[in-house]
Amino acid sequence: MTVPLWLRFQGLLGLAAILAIAWLLSERRPAVPRWRWIGGALLLQFVLAIVVVRVPLIWEALRWGNEGIRALEAATRVGSSYLFGYLGGAELPFALRPGMSRPVVIAFDILPLVIVTSAVAALLWHWGILRAIVRALSWLTQRTLGVGGAVGLSAGANIFLGVVEAPLVVRAYLERMSRAELFMVMTLGMSTVSGVVLILYASTLSAVIDNALGHLVAASIISLPAALLLARIMVPDDGTPRTAASAADLKFESSIDALVRGTLDGLQLFLAIIAILLVVFALVALTDQVLAQLPAIDGAPLTLKRMFGAVFAPLLWLIGVPWSEAPAAGALMGTKVILNEYVAYQELAALDPAILGARSRLITVYALCGFANLASIGLLLSTIGTLAPSRRAETAALGIKSWISGNLATAMTGAVIGIVGM
Repeated sequence: MTVPLWLRFQGLLGLAAILAIAWLLSERRPAVPRWRWIGGALLLQFVLAIVVVRVPLIWEALRWGNEGIRALEAATRVGSSYLFGYLGGAELPFALRPGMSRPVVIAFDILPLVIVTSAVAALLWHWGILRAIVRALSWLTQRTLGVGGAVGLSAGANIFLGVVEAPLVVRAYLERMSRAELFMVMTLGMSTVSGVVLILYASTLSAVIDNALGHLVAASIISLPAALLLARIMVPDDGTPRTAASAADLKFESSIDALVRGTLDGLQLFLAIIAILLVVFALVALTDQVLAQLPAIDGAPLTLKRMFGAVFAPLLWLIGVPWSEAPAAGALMGTKVILNEYVAYQELAALDPAILGARSRLITVYALCGFANLASIGLLLSTIGTLAPSRRAETAALGIKSWISGNLATAMTGAVIGIVGM
């Protein structure tokens, strides 16, 4: 896509603004890392973006992953059709009226993919495939950004695991981590999405984004240096890693154990997504009913989505979205920040193509790609508080700050992809 040069580099304003916000929120501004380290982290983010989305061999490899998604979807539909009949994708027992399309029941037709993916991921972890990739990513972050082994291990794990599962990989080190390292682990969890839901999100976006899986994988990888950079600015350390890690602390007894535990973990996530979506949509509808009682603005009633658009539009403009499209992109960002990214991606997939251009849609996809929502704060606090009881109070104190840093990290990734382009 042809983009004016000035618009491509508009994202530099966003990067500068995000770094300034992080500095203003820093616990110890004099201890913020030197500009050389900050510049190195930014350079690494751009290098990762160029390598992942600009090197044809890597990009095509990610594109092949979309074929894997389709195969996994087809296999999942066999199971959901057997259990749920036509609600889960089986043949309809009735004829559709003219002009009607086949109804899609999200809970039975789409979300079972989470359970199957969780089971497959657990098997791949037990067989050592995912562990090898995690170790490679851990090595990369340790060598380039100088983080401790435990933090590097957490960085690699967060590409595949969520805010609940990723801390399990480094649970043996949580008690010994410094405050800064603990905050890095929390920010990493907030600024990436797990492989389990990544496939679900890619399935949702496949109709509006070419190679959706590739873009979502790229987003999580590119967000790693951004998360570590912002975490070290907001909660600085002395530059000396306190914890080293030689192996991931997540093990299964056998393939059967991995399959069963992965399935049960997926079931918990499946039920959690259903419950959250139910409550979220109900609360949004209830809030809009209350807001509708207020005087109309510009001839239309005030809604939560319009409010989100007004609040986050400037941020989306700063990272490269044209101002005419920024309110719509800002509304999606607000939905993700307050509710969750899956709802935001559903809204993006249903959006009129004329509202967001192809480039703005791509920047928004990257900016939304993280777990930093209000529900994740509770999940993160509960998980780390259980694994490391002595850090419960400290984790609670850092909860909101990690929510902010996670959203700023994904916004940085959106800005970088807008500059690098496709």
